[in-house]
Order: sequence, then C-alpha cells, then structure tokens
Amino acid sequence: MMIGMLLSMSGLTADAQDKQTTFTYGTHTYTMVGTLNAETYDGNATGMVTFTHIPADFAEFEAVYTQFLGMTPHGAAAMMPMAMELYRRDREIGLQCLKLLCYPSNVNSVTSILNTKFGPTKFAPSNDPYLQPYLPAAVLKGATPDNGYTPQRPYTVEMRASVNKHQDLQFAGSGRVVYLYVMGKGWDTEQRQVEVIQQPGSLLCQVFNCPSLYTQCKQIKGQWKGLE
Repeated sequence: MMIGMLLSMSGLTADAQDKQTTFTYGTHTYTMVGTLNAETYDGNATGMVTFTHIPADFAEFEAVYTQFLGMTPHGAAAMMPMAMELYRRDREIGLQCLKLLCYPSNVNSVTSILNTKFGPTKFAPSNDPYLQPYLPAAVLKGATPDNGYTPQRPYTVEMRASVNKHQDLQFAGSGRVVYLYVMGKGWDTEQRQVEVIQQPGSLLCQVFNCPSLYTQCKQIKGQWKGLE
C-alpha cells in the first residue's frame, strides 16, 4: 500500500506544537493537534487526534506510529484504543502493535486483562456482561453507554494535561514520563490517566502505563455495531 503524508501547512513537521497536521495511509486519514510535550509541563496543555478508520493491519499501524502519531505524547496515547481494537480482532497482529507502542513492562499488563475482556473464556461465556468488546470505543468522542458506544466520525480522542507533572525515571532505565488524561464517557470518572514515556535520544513516545483504559467500563445499552 502506498503511504503518503500530507501536511496542512507548507513546511510543517509532525511534531509541531498547537498545529494540525494530517497523515494519510491509503484511504485512511489521521490528524493531530496539541500542545502536550515531554520537554515542558503545562497544566493547560491539550491534544486531539482524529482518524477515519482503525488501522487495517500492523504495517499501517507501524507507519502511523513511527512517522506521525508516535512523535508526541498525545499521539501515542491516542493509538492505544487503536491497538486494543486490533488486539480484539486478531491477537497476533494486536500483540505486534502493542509491543511497538508500549513500553515493554506494559505489554503483559494490557494483554492479560484484554484476554479476559475480549473472550469468551471458560470463565466468561459469550453472554457474560464482563466481556466488553466495545471497550476500545469508550474513549472515542461521542460514544456513550446509552448510544451503544457509537462514536462520532471521524473518530476522535481528546486529551489534556494531568495534574501530575512530568517525572524522570529513577529506575528500570531512563526517560521522562508524561502524565495525561484521555477523556471518555465510558466511566463515571471521564478522565482516564495514561502515562507516556519518551526515552533519551528517541523521537518516539511509548505508552508506559494505562490501566484506566482497560478498566471495566459502563455496560452497553443496545447493540454494539463495531468500529470501522
């Protein structure tokens, strides 16, 4: 598949702050705007990522991550629901995506829960309310339990700075951790904290920790229609 990157302003780079950029992969479009960054803490910083479709496969996910969204904390955080949905569709492809996007210690934490949430298993048959295939949609704008977790199109992930300031790792390697909130209507506490790390010498951010994204959300009302 041909990869094309289209920028909304001449000379604009993907890590530009508070500017919208657009990345295209085939017929799928991704945009990013925001002021969240790993260098300085701003309690008023925000981020927003929109996308027309869930990436079709690992090749697309990798291109979007390495060439575009992975260059900012909010871009990396917004890829978690994409990776979760790909894991729901295909465990092998989804695991590849999670290993690329997440800090190594986070991968097993995510998959151990998603395996039980996306089942069914002998402990949770197909009609068990614990199973929540719609969990990746719970942080997409417009998706609520009452509307069957149907998000607006294009899909949108909205984020803002956490009250917790950046922190430099003192153990298990090095890097700066950025704390941010991903907004979502799937829980009573609509802001879901995600920790993103940027390691020295790397242009890419990784998801360091994100348990609130795969915590049991509110039960769906109506039928789950899926994501495209």
